[in-house]
Amino acid sequence: MAGQNESTNDGSTTGSGAPAPSDRHSLTVGPDGPVLLHDVHFLEQMAHFNREKVPERQPHAKGGGAFGRFEMTGDVSRWTKAAVFRKGAATEVLARFSTVAGEQGSPDTWRDVRGFSLKFYTDEGNYDLVGNNTPIFFVRDPMKFPHFIRSQKRLPDSGLRDSHMQWDFWTANPESAHQVTYLMGVRGLPRTWRHMNGYGSHAYMWVNASGDRFWVKYHFHTRQGMAFFTNAEAAEMAGKDADFHRRDLFQAIARGEHPSWTLSVQIMPYAEGKTYRLNPFDLTKTWPHADYPLVEVGILTLDRNPDNFFAQIEQAAFSPGNTVPGIGLSPDKMLLGRAFAYNDAQRNRIGTNFHQLPVNRPKVPVNTYMFDGQMTYEHSGSAPVYAPNSGGRPCSDETGRMPEGWEADGEMVRSAYTRRPDDDDFTQPGILVRNVFDDAQRERLVDQVAGSLLGGVRSPVLERAFEYWKNVDADVGRRIEDKVRSGSAPRPAEGMGER
Repeated sequence: MAGQNESTNDGSTTGSGAPAPSDRHSLTVGPDGPVLLHDVHFLEQMAHFNREKVPERQPHAKGGGAFGRFEMTGDVSRWTKAAVFRKGAATEVLARFSTVAGEQGSPDTWRDVRGFSLKFYTDEGNYDLVGNNTPIFFVRDPMKFPHFIRSQKRLPDSGLRDSHMQWDFWTANPESAHQVTYLMGVRGLPRTWRHMNGYGSHAYMWVNASGDRFWVKYHFHTRQGMAFFTNAEAAEMAGKDADFHRRDLFQAIARGEHPSWTLSVQIMPYAEGKTYRLNPFDLTKTWPHADYPLVEVGILTLDRNPDNFFAQIEQAAFSPGNTVPGIGLSPDKMLLGRAFAYNDAQRNRIGTNFHQLPVNRPKVPVNTYMFDGQMTYEHSGSAPVYAPNSGGRPCSDETGRMPEGWEADGEMVRSAYTRRPDDDDFTQPGILVRNVFDDAQRERLVDQVAGSLLGGVRSPVLERAFEYWKNVDADVGRRIEDKVRSGSAPRPAEGMGER
């Protein structure tokens, strides 16, 4: 009989032992269509991933936040009918900032991507915009997401973080190059949450009052100016104050220094999403501003600290699936995977009725046919709990085309996106290195990457990493290899890419 760790299958299996169809691609309608509920393997993987750690969040465990307001300064009514973006509107907002890989007790200043999550308490229901301080991400298919997070966490034997497995994953998935370049550059160490940008990252859909559809990307630019730590400063602060970012935000608001961000958007006409030279729904890509310039929308200001951190920040639940009329999802596979995973993670983390907690409760009346379950305290009394009904309780019965939807047709396949002319993985990170970073930033990038590779990365991953960076930029890749071969790279600050 086969032992517990033996397998007669050449690949992975499902939890029931059957051969797993794919650990790389989710099931979609054609290469560019939506992710399907038929994909039992993906749902099993994601549902299990959401329940791996209790009770802290799986990614984004360490964080803090504050309340504030979003005020419209522009007019975007020709693109969306959403009330939150109505001309002159003002909306209460909750913001939560976080690190991705670190646990609750990890230092705020380790090198990592930062979460930038917003809950708009609109008069049409809650709208959640869940992004990061970078406009892109490491992977483009949600099937890879659990694997990515585990590769940045800890080894199963020692319980230590490990640079070898991080680089093993990154170099085996070249689509990560754009985000890794951001991470290893100066933006991987923001000085404070107040001094970093935020991005919706994904493409979303906007629909106007006439039913016209558009694709949109969100950019929140800090009005305090961007500022960063050096490796030495970040390491020193990690030892002095592991909660530096949380403390900085709380104290700044307490003394009346209210941080703010300008929201701008990029708008792409609906039809151009089908023909644009790069896939606009690929989360590892940005939209060039020369093609889709920024349009100013409004100003986000944080001006109120939480009264109770656990009740208002730790129990805050965000999901990109929480949209309102005039705002929809897109064919971005990562976005569609997150729209399921985030609310499902909250059901596991803080309970079936997490949406009834005061911090998550909409400011508008709720009439939902979700009922009972653990910790139910809002209910519909003796009204019918099914729909439709003859008891007078209203229900929804929409038919026809979904206003915030799109068309899709094709075979059910496990496939990468259809390749477009500019869809390679290394052009955009190369532009970032050559055209955005200055000489000093390029030197810091070389030192950071070389130092992290010296932290225990072994063959053949080491050689793959050299090739990875040469594909990003030949000169930077050569300099990284030279520093590693000579052993002259400085040891970087802790965080992603470190052991």
